Amino acid sequence: MPPPAAAPPRPARQIRGPQSALTDFLASQGINANQIRQDADARRAAARASMQTAGGDDDAPSPEAEPEAAPARKETKAQAAKRKKEEEKAIAKIKASKQFQRRRKQYGSDDDVTDEDDAARAIFEESMAPLPGQMENCEICEKRFSVTAYSRTGPGGGLLCPKCSKDLDKEEGSAKKKRKIAAGKARRQLQSNLLDGIYPGAKDLMTLCIETLAKNVHNADSLGDISDELVDKIAAILSKKRLMTPETLYLFLRPGSQTVTVYDAAKLSSDDFIRIFQIVPTVKHLRLRDAIQFKNKVMDHLLGTTVELETLSLHGSNLIDDERWNRYLTEKGSHLRALKVYHTDGHFGDEQLEMVAKHCPNLQRLKVCHNQKVTVDGIEHISKMEGLSHLSLELYKQMDGFVGTVNCASMIGSIGPPLRTLSLATIHYLTDGVLEAIHENCQNLSKLRLTDNSFFTDAGFAKLFTGWLNPPLVFLDLHKCRHIDAAEPRENPNKIGLGSAGFEALMAHSGSALKYLNVHSCRHISREAFEKVFAKDKTYPEMQEMNISFCQSVNDFVVGSIFRSCPNLKTLKVFGNFGVRDVGVPKGKILIGVPNALGMQIEGTEEDEGRVI
Repeated sequence: MPPPAAAPPRPARQIRGPQSALTDFLASQGINANQIRQDADARRAAARASMQTAGGDDDAPSPEAEPEAAPARKETKAQAAKRKKEEEKAIAKIKASKQFQRRRKQYGSDDDVTDEDDAARAIFEESMAPLPGQMENCEICEKRFSVTAYSRTGPGGGLLCPKCSKDLDKEEGSAKKKRKIAAGKARRQLQSNLLDGIYPGAKDLMTLCIETLAKNVHNADSLGDISDELVDKIAAILSKKRLMTPETLYLFLRPGSQTVTVYDAAKLSSDDFIRIFQIVPTVKHLRLRDAIQFKNKVMDHLLGTTVELETLSLHGSNLIDDERWNRYLTEKGSHLRALKVYHTDGHFGDEQLEMVAKHCPNLQRLKVCHNQKVTVDGIEHISKMEGLSHLSLELYKQMDGFVGTVNCASMIGSIGPPLRTLSLATIHYLTDGVLEAIHENCQNLSKLRLTDNSFFTDAGFAKLFTGWLNPPLVFLDLHKCRHIDAAEPRENPNKIGLGSAGFEALMAHSGSALKYLNVHSCRHISREAFEKVFAKDKTYPEMQEMNISFCQSVNDFVVGSIFRSCPNLKTLKVFGNFGVRDVGVPKGKILIGVPNALGMQIEGTEEDEGRVI
């Protein structure tokens, strides 16, 4: 039987073009033989010129000589011929090497022998680079220096001396640092925007214009005839960046305007506040935050003007004494429709609330926050303000629980029916009697805040929301209504705080209209209650923001159920819930506070929408 025919040899790949295959390969690896040879010739010429300048001898080495090999001796013709012969022998050895031939065979051959010679010579010159201990000329400053293992290559391929290497490192390091700072700043800005409720995506033209104006506010002479809404946005941006100064304040003082809002007045002096009334005598609504220097001097000036404020909101103005407050409320209180006083420490107490009840008949909104002087007597005075539709109290004066509850319940019984918003924050001693008063007397509320309380019971909350004639709430904040016991923090035999029954009742009553819900630290709501409220057949179309941080029963399944039941939810906060690890975040939603390296997940995929882990 004849032997089988041998397989035909595999043809080598042929690459044809205007240059050889080897040159093509070297070019693909970033190796340019001509450029390497030109750089080597330039280094030799620079070295020769340096030696001629130093020695003043016309008998300098030839261009083919290597000055690094013997910088202190002259190369004779015989030595040059010998070195050239050795160089040609080394190049021929490179061309005959298996690696060189393998590359030719792999990429095909060409008749362009000149390119092959150039490539082999380039490889030879690369191998002849100065070794540590030899002398070389710096590529930048052309000074001679001793080559080390740490000598750096310059932009042109040559070596650099230590000084030039250090300078180049400094320049590149500064550029890298700037890029790193810019990247970190952009990342922090994104996180800041998310926490502020500014969601990722393309900004509209109006927003870009406002931000550009805010960045260049020092170059602006005036804000022109833009609307009060845009002025307010610019003021908010400047205040966030701490750029509200006496110079920039004048941009917001427009004669004829009725509203002046300064969100950060910490850098303003008393004279700056006085100029507000001088430049804008028509102001009706004055809102100042961090107004530390708004003190007696400013109040005296206000009393001497014809300004008739309808809204006065002062934050941090704790240098106005009780006498000035009494004068202002007596002389100008009849015009007030809204009075908000924050962080006044030991001023603005029961006496001033009595003056408000007597001299402010048109008052509709009262807010006294972070106050240490108001007592149960002040609460009694508030009971006489029957025209109030918005009430907010945050008091830090210790009161007897029974007396405080009786007084607050009596106050709600007197002014409750017309109230549209009610906030009783950080009043620790109130009991279920207040919840009963709200249930019986408040039937027009859209916003309710009862926070930081350790006496309300789960049964009291359930009774409040069960059969309540009030329309569904839009805003509800019950954070930190929970049992506190240092010895047994997990035990809650009396069911203190918002628990499962109260949570189910509030969602049954107000879930259809709620836009904002905060049950932060209400740790007695069970996982079963969350699963029941956010079951597959339950939908809460109006919900936009929810905070369920530090509710110990929350896990991936609960979070996924919330995303499914609240299709318009934008932000969900889950700080301190270690059961949340790998939940799917629907596209367009923001999950903040995941207790892992992510911390914040943004813009999930469409596949995640409605997915429950």
